[in-house]
Amino acid sequence: MTTPLFSRGPTLGELDERARDIFRRIVETYLETGEPVGSRTISRAGVPLSAASIRNTMQDLTHLGLLGAPHVSAGRLPTHAGLRLFVDGLLEVGDVAEDERRSIEARLRAHGRNYEDALNEASAILSGLAGGAGVVVTPVRDGGVKHVEFVALAPDRALAIMVFEDGTVENRLVRLAAGVTPSALQEASNFLNARMMGRTVVEARTALRGDLDRARRELDVTAARLVEDGMAAWSGGGETERALIVRGRANLLGDAQALEDLERVRMLFEDLEQKEQLISLLDGVREGEGVRIFIGAETRLFSLSGSAVIAAPYMTGNQRVLGAIGVIGPARLNYARIIPLVDYTARVLGQVMNS
Repeated sequence: MTTPLFSRGPTLGELDERARDIFRRIVETYLETGEPVGSRTISRAGVPLSAASIRNTMQDLTHLGLLGAPHVSAGRLPTHAGLRLFVDGLLEVGDVAEDERRSIEARLRAHGRNYEDALNEASAILSGLAGGAGVVVTPVRDGGVKHVEFVALAPDRALAIMVFEDGTVENRLVRLAAGVTPSALQEASNFLNARMMGRTVVEARTALRGDLDRARRELDVTAARLVEDGMAAWSGGGETERALIVRGRANLLGDAQALEDLERVRMLFEDLEQKEQLISLLDGVREGEGVRIFIGAETRLFSLSGSAVIAAPYMTGNQRVLGAIGVIGPARLNYARIIPLVDYTARVLGQVMNS
């Protein structure tokens, strides 16, 4: 479970109406522009107060820890605690446009029952629509294997297909040695089916370690090699070997305008390489329903880069959580747009996985 690095700041109830209105305008302007917000900007936005009165309120909000000043003479930026207060109490979440709903459903359902392609597509969808990096944690594969088959695609390539008892399908490309015949493909398929049916991938891999010597003795040389290559290809799916799919890293560079922004993006790229920590963070989403948001210093993983994560669980029709999907980007993500996108994509992905 993720441990917060800072205590929650003041609540909205502790702010009077003037402070609440100015705070909301500052955060909304910052999320739109990415720039520090000054009192003149707020005054021009229609607040019926003098610039001096607005500055005094901004100083009060700064003392409360909701705003910060990057430079002495600059305007103010919301702190991570300020962003949290805004997201929890002042954010007006939008809705997913009808054409985007149709696009998300069509793109995910186009992959049929190939869950791996659907997960990759879901990550790509979010990175494209949300503008950050789309991330997906693959499910814990606890269902048994129903069928295994090798299908020739070309003289040097075959598709290793594994069908699970829950109806999901995994495909892997396998390189073929010269001279592999259809009978060798069938022989390898039969050998694996006899030993994997009804077992999880982890159980089957453990059992097959002791059977590889037998395969080398009993099977054609090329068929035995296929058995080894097939098991090596199915490296994921176990509880300790889950995959993290990340798409859209390049989107993060488009928002970097200054050297300090580039440094934050560099640190975020390093964060994205921390596979185990990121999976652990997203697994925290599995414990509840709906969208979860982590902002900057709320997590150890993103405390330096100051990044934000918007994530939601995807689950089966009987509400069994399979994994998590989300968007990672700078703390000034467009929360109003991305929250419903993540929620809707997670729900459609769960329907596809359940079909």
